[in-house]
Amino acid sequence: MTVQNPDKTPSRKQRLQERQRRQLAAADTVDKAEAKVRKAEAELAVAVTEAVQVFGGERSASEGLDMPVEAIRRFLAMTRGQVTGSDNVDEDEGKS
Repeated sequence: MTVQNPDKTPSRKQRLQERQRRQLAAADTVDKAEAKVRKAEAELAVAVTEAVQVFGGERSASEGLDMPVEAIRRFLAMTRGQVTGSDNVDEDEGKS
């Protein structure tokens, strides 16, 4: 940041540099927040996977966690390293 004389308005170059600095700071903040979200989602995926095992199936876990089955499947897919979650997920429950 540049030190400016309060009586003198900043030059166009200084204004552009300050604007660019603020934009880069905002982009950096967003990047850090996105990294935190990815980490939290990965931790949640592990917890949901454990819950499915404890509850005995996707439907029971869905009811017990008050979470849609589609969300359960998405988190299960994340722990399995898949990009999409609903294509190859086995349904443990619902056949009885």
